[in-house]
Amino acid sequence: MNELPAPSVKTEHEQLDQMPVMQHLIILRKYLFKIVAVTLLLFFCLLPFRNFTYQLMSEPLRQQLPASSTMIATDVTATFMAPFKLNLFVALMLAMPFIIYQLWAFVRPALYEKERHLAMPLLIGSIALFYVGIAFAYFITLPAILHFFISVSPESVAPMTDINSYLSFCLKLFLVFGLTFEIPIITLVLILIGVVSTQSLVEKRRFIVVGCFFVAMFATPPDALSMVMLAVPMWMLFELGLLLGKFLEKPQSTDT
Repeated sequence: MNELPAPSVKTEHEQLDQMPVMQHLIILRKYLFKIVAVTLLLFFCLLPFRNFTYQLMSEPLRQQLPASSTMIATDVTATFMAPFKLNLFVALMLAMPFIIYQLWAFVRPALYEKERHLAMPLLIGSIALFYVGIAFAYFITLPAILHFFISVSPESVAPMTDINSYLSFCLKLFLVFGLTFEIPIITLVLILIGVVSTQSLVEKRRFIVVGCFFVAMFATPPDALSMVMLAVPMWMLFELGLLLGKFLEKPQSTDT
């Protein structure tokens, strides 16, 4: 009696390929509904604390302002909209692990077993690095930049920053540093999928360092301090991703 052939490893992938596009969209809608629901829940839970949250974010600026200066609102709705926008941003940041997990659950069936084992640590690492980037911007970069700009202002000018302008400045800075701290993950993924090798990255290191300063020049305020405080971490994070890539390349080379 002949034995039945073993089921193919790609059966699950073949089923996904044969699934109509509308079915994929229906499944994606389910995950998106969960993301929106959790984000809105966090938003409304944090809403009573929106003014306190804005006070925390404005603390680095208020510490640098002279005793006679305060923050101002140039628009009637600014006193409501600025804390409201910040509250939404904080809700999204707190929901980020859940958002990433839902997206991971959606794409997980399309991945092979080896890809699943690598994807989860990379996702956890990307979330952690994003939070570290925002913390670095808030505790280190933002106070240094504010101190520089206020210290160079003319004596006849009393610095009074609009709360909406300050919010936009901070959120841009947080996003830039949060995304910048993803460089090790991006470098590692490019190495693992074979787009680049560690040897080619080492050979192009000088161009990458120049590129870090070039990107920082456009992504930060127009001063040398901001540019250096972004470019140097970008360079160090690239070196970290390169180091991790070298460790992961060794087991692959021994297996082959």
